[in-house]
Amino acid sequence: METDLAAAYERCRELHRRHGRTYYLATRLLPAWKRRHVHALYGFTRYADEIVDRTDDLPPAERAERLTEWSDHFLAGLRGEHVEDPLLPAILHTIAVFDLDVDDFDAFLRSMAMDLTVTSYATYDDLLGYMEGSAAVIGTMMLPILGSRDPAAAREPARQLGLAFQLTNFIRDVGEDLDRGRTYLPDAHLAEFGVTREDLLQARAVARSTPAIKALIRAEVARADEHYAAAAPGIPLLLPGSQACMRTAYRLYAGILDEVVAADYDVFMRRATVPNQRRARVALESLLTRAGTPVPALVRG
Repeated sequence: METDLAAAYERCRELHRRHGRTYYLATRLLPAWKRRHVHALYGFTRYADEIVDRTDDLPPAERAERLTEWSDHFLAGLRGEHVEDPLLPAILHTIAVFDLDVDDFDAFLRSMAMDLTVTSYATYDDLLGYMEGSAAVIGTMMLPILGSRDPAAAREPARQLGLAFQLTNFIRDVGEDLDRGRTYLPDAHLAEFGVTREDLLQARAVARSTPAIKALIRAEVARADEHYAAAAPGIPLLLPGSQACMRTAYRLYAGILDEVVAADYDVFMRRATVPNQRRARVALESLLTRAGTPVPALVRG
């Protein structure tokens, strides 16, 4: 049984290393005993995402069936039943160790199921309803693992950081999401700037944004920055051993948007990534930052 658990944690770590480079780097700054629990959360969320997004050759009904079957195994594990799965023992163990709120996991799985049928969102409020499960709850799942001297005060900033990270991904990955038949930029925002889905598809085809699309992306970056600003006060509230990790994650995800700005808000020209030299510098600076130091306000060039 212990071998199965160790193998499950290693499976989660490998998923994290392979698919979550930015967050994986930040996680390496945590105390060693906490790392595997963060890997478990990442592995759980990544595997569910892969059922939804990495099986495009299957019809939605079959993908939904696979997600439901895997979710049922997870729920059985929560009830104390033995589950034969290469990954689930790790997250079930992490939930038990930190007494994580299982309602957060239920909300997450509901949002994953939405990706099988929902291809766009009319308003930002509608998108926030999806992001509540796909992003905000990730912050509240993480908070008990990171630890805080004031968990009640740190809860909303943790939610906001999840939203900030998710919106950053949506901005960076507009083209990839179009390839999957989805847009996460709300219809109302597109209409505000006179952009249609057909305009986005054409920009994807020629790898070049129009001025109207750039203006739209500029506004989305500003909206993401509002979430980053709301998240910043929570990082100094974390336990000292967790602050370097989250400072690094905060700055590197925000740095993705720096790269979007540097590309004149053209998200189709190239995929925005933070250079390795900057990643290493941010990690070192975060390690050297005194615990409790406020997170500086973001400044976009």
